[in-house]
Amino acid sequence: IKGFPWAQSTDYRAEFIKDEFNIDGRSYVENRYLKTVEMSSKIKGLTEKEVKMKEMINLNMDWFMQTLLDRKDRMSMYNGLEVRVPFCDKRIAQMMYTVPWEYKNYKNREKGLLRYAMQDYLPENIAWRKKSPYPKTHNPAFLQEVADILYDIINTTNAPLLDIVRKEKLEELLKTERSEPWYGQLMTTPQTIAYFVQINYWMEKYNVEITE
Repeated sequence: IKGFPWAQSTDYRAEFIKDEFNIDGRSYVENRYLKTVEMSSKIKGLTEKEVKMKEMINLNMDWFMQTLLDRKDRMSMYNGLEVRVPFCDKRIAQMMYTVPWEYKNYKNREKGLLRYAMQDYLPENIAWRKKSPYPKTHNPAFLQEVADILYDIINTTNAPLLDIVRKEKLEELLKTERSEPWYGQLMTTPQTIAYFVQINYWMEKYNVEITE
């Protein structure tokens, strides 16, 4: 799929921005995507599939990995934990970038090469178990909590969020459960609502003002 694999809802997200800002979200995201793809290191003679996988890896390293590492640091340090991510060692990343996709996807399994390398050290049901995705909030109480906060925000006349976001779209968000992710495969309606709550909090805390 063309574009950032975890950000395929650009048009939906752009609908929330007020018309007076005249922001072309689709062009901006596409330009950032193309620039990253062009910077991907690729040797001559690769198959079309191998080229696409190199581009995909670079997209993840330059964009998505940064988010995951930041989250890891914030969550662990908040709880007084010192966490290490040994597979993020740049020497491993550089070496693995050169490995053909058919080996990385050994036996048509994600992380197939790693699974094969560790199969003598781990029980089979561990080494070859299905990958567990990044966790998301399922508790209905979370949705209710963030929805109540956003409802209060959109009914506050001087809420800074309303300077840049269309109020009617926020009201629609509170009434509609969308299956289309806001960002990534796990960020659906509860996380989308929380996202706008966070923007409003940030603008209030740092006295952000919109000027011409």
